[in-house]
Amino acid sequence: MSHEEETNEPIIQRAPLPRGEEIIGVIEQRHGGNKMKVNCRDGKDRVCRVPGRLKRALWLRPGDVVIVEPWELDKDKGDVILKYKPAQINWLKQNGYLETESEEF
Repeated sequence: MSHEEETNEPIIQRAPLPRGEEIIGVIEQRHGGNKMKVNCRDGKDRVCRVPGRLKRALWLRPGDVVIVEPWELDKDKGDVILKYKPAQINWLKQNGYLETESEEF
């Protein structure tokens, strides 16, 4: 088996998990600039922003799964610090960290 055939298989990689007060969320809506509405796993909808150091590194759209770090003084707001890749999202669903798609209606 050549090296090229090995690279075509999807690599199952373990996803980084939230630490401390960080929480997993899904982007619902983009507001202007670097702000967005994120539905977090603890049931809260937070208005989050992308810190300046990550602004060019993170390209975010509604539906993306991210890690949010709530602000110290205002827990209803937070910073998006990481975006999960599709393979990492599958790993999170398989291991119970992220609920699978629920049916609407």
